[in-house]
Amino acid sequence: MYRTHTCGELRAADIDKTVTLAGWVQKVRNLGAMTFIDLRDRYGITQLVVGEHAPAPLRETAGSLGREFVIQAAGRVVERASKNPKIATGDVEIVLDTVRVLSRADTPPFTVEENSDGGDDLRMRYRYLDLRRGPLQRNMMLRHRMAQSARGFLDREGFLEIETPFLIKSTPEGARDFVVPSRMNPNEFYALPQSPQTFKQLLMVAGYDKYFQIVRCFRDEDLRADRQPEFTQIDCEMSFVEQADVLDTFERMARFMFGETIGVEFGAKPFRRMPYAEAMARYGNDKPDLRFGMEIHELTAMAKGHGFGVFDDAEYVGAIAAAGCAGYTRKQIDELTEYVKRPQIGAKGLVWVRIEESGEVKSSVDKFYSPEVLRGWATELGASPGDMIFVVSGSRRLSLRVLSELRLELGERLGLRDKSRFAPLWVVDFPLLEWDDETARFYAMHHPFTSPKPEDIPMLDTDPGAVRANAYDFVVNGIEIGGGSIRIFDPELQARMFDLLGFTPEQAQAQFGFLMNAFRFGAPPHGGIAFGFDRFCSLFGGADSIRDYIAFPKNNSGRDVMIDAPGTIDQAQLDELFLKTVTA
Repeated sequence: MYRTHTCGELRAADIDKTVTLAGWVQKVRNLGAMTFIDLRDRYGITQLVVGEHAPAPLRETAGSLGREFVIQAAGRVVERASKNPKIATGDVEIVLDTVRVLSRADTPPFTVEENSDGGDDLRMRYRYLDLRRGPLQRNMMLRHRMAQSARGFLDREGFLEIETPFLIKSTPEGARDFVVPSRMNPNEFYALPQSPQTFKQLLMVAGYDKYFQIVRCFRDEDLRADRQPEFTQIDCEMSFVEQADVLDTFERMARFMFGETIGVEFGAKPFRRMPYAEAMARYGNDKPDLRFGMEIHELTAMAKGHGFGVFDDAEYVGAIAAAGCAGYTRKQIDELTEYVKRPQIGAKGLVWVRIEESGEVKSSVDKFYSPEVLRGWATELGASPGDMIFVVSGSRRLSLRVLSELRLELGERLGLRDKSRFAPLWVVDFPLLEWDDETARFYAMHHPFTSPKPEDIPMLDTDPGAVRANAYDFVVNGIEIGGGSIRIFDPELQARMFDLLGFTPEQAQAQFGFLMNAFRFGAPPHGGIAFGFDRFCSLFGGADSIRDYIAFPKNNSGRDVMIDAPGTIDQAQLDELFLKTVTA
């Protein structure tokens, strides 16, 4: 056999055993009479020793080893004279009798160690080397444990894991599809699924009342730290349920995964449930980070009528109070002002009110507002001596976005976004529809199959923009981890929804006729949720990017630089697929 033990297995209890290990050479230290070799596999590192009295061939082989050589080594386990408490095998080492080179290695382009000297681009190009490093291996192990945890919970709850197709039909709603030409059907195309949405609803019609799938999904969209063109969801659907049933089931799943995987418990109190309108008003976005306060307060009525045109002419004036920030320097205030004026945020400026420890109030708008008025603002925000108030004005939508971004930036600077703490909640009662001025039509805020709140259905004809969706998002630490809804299962209501979204009956039939036809044969009430598995993993691992929790991710341009994809295909393939390329 190649090995009797792994490189992370041996302990003091194994002293005097004769063992055989196999793995990669992490480091070789030639100290004259003795040679020390750190041997690594995914389980850990073990120190090997070739002593001064070892046979010459053994000493020569050991001395010729390079980083990342694959070797087999056999010898006797002994107690280390100089123990290493930083590794699990640090009490022992192996005095070698034999060493055999299984595979030689070129010198790697970066150090394959805990902290590598390779940049992101270089490590992406040699991803298979990067995956040998401890941090990446721990990430992959965490991902594995989380998948097993979710599968175990859902299996015990009676869910069936059922696979759905990857080659499906393109739909015009949502993000762009990745399309796949069909050789057997000239000039026709499949699409890769953005989610298994319609198929899981069909499974409910088919009587499989509890479905799940840890499934790969695809979206052709611009990338950022928490997005990849191909990603993984824990996708679930249930029949004969209302919103409370879905939230109860998957809150229990989340609690189980937190406890089982990283040992975090939340006690018996249910996760907070916050309406979308409240989240927007108090935090400026629909995925609030509840690890800290600093809530947004509207000051529109209090700020108008004092001769300051910027506020007098604004639709909305809002503010946040940053505790302990009254000592901020002009430079720090200017940095925050420039931060919110960035194009992606869009503020025109930032007004500040400083509440001195003495209780004296100073502001950048002193000449328009008396100390008494400014103290009234402080009272409204619950600010105390030593705090700083930041005020923004403009349209309500823009001002809330600016205040949201400013709140998160201040939370980061003040150390309030501790990644070892978790603040989960459910955001509920989203708008069903969003109006787009450019196309002069409504779009589904989630997807066309989301049910309206039953009590809001009469407003579909009179005030569709005010209708709330029977939808919910699972949010942790300002990150949307999952989202779902109760689905429409009444064919007439689904037809009304398609009409609101601008589909003609013919278009609706062409795109979704298979689902509408299925509903004619008895569809149960149903709903579900999908968790972004990659995001869930990065949350548990305390990282901002999902990339290091995916074995082979794409870069920010959507390329796999390791295999150089996407790439061109030859003319014969193009001809077979009835395709022609054009110059961009």
